[in-house]
Amino acid sequence: MDKVRIESRDFVKTIILNRPEKRNALDMEMLETLHEVFSEDPSPSDRVIVIRGEGPSFCAGIDLAEREKKPSTGSVSPVERVFHAMEMHPLPIVSVVQGAAIAGGCEMALHSEFVIASENAKFGMSLAQIGLAPNWFLAKKLLEIAGPVSTREILLLGDPMPAQWMYEKGAISRVVPENQLEGELSKILGRLSKNAPLSLRAMKALIIRELAFRDNIEHDDVDELVVTARSSEDAKEGIRARLEKRDPVFKGI
Repeated sequence: MDKVRIESRDFVKTIILNRPEKRNALDMEMLETLHEVFSEDPSPSDRVIVIRGEGPSFCAGIDLAEREKKPSTGSVSPVERVFHAMEMHPLPIVSVVQGAAIAGGCEMALHSEFVIASENAKFGMSLAQIGLAPNWFLAKKLLEIAGPVSTREILLLGDPMPAQWMYEKGAISRVVPENQLEGELSKILGRLSKNAPLSLRAMKALIIRELAFRDNIEHDDVDELVVTARSSEDAKEGIRARLEKRDPVFKGI
């Protein structure tokens, strides 16, 4: 069974995260597939990409069991490479979120041009609760989308936020009852299909480039803090505790 299914119909390429038994948590195989998809030039017949998750969850982020075996200590991780490829991909991306979009799942949704969520969806960055921290690139995206006040609440508290809260903060595009997800998706895809493809590509590139000013700020010292957190004993304890479904005991080391 493919952990990532790719389907193409009419002008839409749909990417389905297909690991429902793990809440579509991303392992290395899935990350490699996603990076390949978003790094390649789109087919002339494709005008938009849709991302969705199989089962009751959108995506629970990185597979913590795999991360514990192969911890990431560098400032750029495989998941960040995927999100950068999404951001640079020329086609607009629509994420359809039901259930949980946590950590990497939340960032994946926010790296889309449109996020359509069901009323029961939740978005969260629980990294502080397990001793990790987002790097510059990921925190920058959250700031761009949600603003500094909401970003502080999302990152520092780490609790999942309801879809309606995210919508009110301007972080996602639509919130609808779960039985209306498909209808709302059809509306957006219908509009995108009628707009000029070259205009859409130009506009996506314009928005990304005009928001890139934060990339030029010196942040080597911040990257070092992030790496220190990721490689700490607290991070190891936090991941073990989450896998064992218990509260972690952090020591600040």
